[in-house]
Amino acid sequence: MLPNRSRTSVLVFLLPPLLLYCAAVLFPILQSLFLSFFSWNGISEMEFVGLQNYVRMLTADDIFWRSFFNALLYLAICLVLQLGGALVVASLLTSLRRGRELIKTLYLLPAVISTVAIAFLFVRIYSIDPVGLLNQLLHWVGLGSLERAWLSDVNTVLAAVSAPEGWRFTGLYMLIIYAALIAVPKELEEAAVLDGASKWTLFTKIRFPYIRPVWITTTIMATTYGLRGFDIPYLMTNGGPGQSSELLTTYMYKTAFTSTDFGYASTISVFIVIECLVAVGLILFMLKRKADS
Repeated sequence: MLPNRSRTSVLVFLLPPLLLYCAAVLFPILQSLFLSFFSWNGISEMEFVGLQNYVRMLTADDIFWRSFFNALLYLAICLVLQLGGALVVASLLTSLRRGRELIKTLYLLPAVISTVAIAFLFVRIYSIDPVGLLNQLLHWVGLGSLERAWLSDVNTVLAAVSAPEGWRFTGLYMLIIYAALIAVPKELEEAAVLDGASKWTLFTKIRFPYIRPVWITTTIMATTYGLRGFDIPYLMTNGGPGQSSELLTTYMYKTAFTSTDFGYASTISVFIVIECLVAVGLILFMLKRKADS
């Protein structure tokens, strides 16, 4: 549909980022796929083992399955905080007349703060000795019996490392959803109000269906990033205590650079890629099916 000159211009501008994407994303994925069929410690010669690493991962590695289920729970908590919080805040912002820019800036700040700073900030918040902010607040409101070492308790550590990740990106997704909400045609909303629609009906029948494409994109972004979450859990607990907060990403990293089993670590990385693709497919399928119904 474009003239030859325009097509050439498009190709010229697309080629550099496409090459960069291939070098930074596609090549490492293919390299990991290749290494997953070998046993290699990074120094000696690679030994071809075929599907042995995959069989070991799926049938003989309890830590892998513990990390997998931890990653799913970690993802669920992140999605509730990020998407749920973002939708609520964005909806409230559309009804505000003053202070919108200040609130948007405050919510967006965590996304631009260093990951290391966020990790150490929450380590102090969860601290039991010296008493951190969370335990101090529980004491002030008369819930001192709930005070604990949140990062050392196997029952709370996974939720504790998920909360900073959810808090970090809530503002970013809020901004995306807010931009979609203010683009909803006012004529549709006014017509619905004149017909006697409640605020809930207005949101579920007018606003949300209109922003569904943006919601799908945001959900995919949050899901894939949550499944690849690494830095904050690793910095806060390093997967401990035991494997209570071990994720597939942290387990893969330690397998590669602590156990120097690069072949098996590559197998785990291939699984993470497949997991992300399956998650995206399920999201698109479920949301499309719901839209059709």
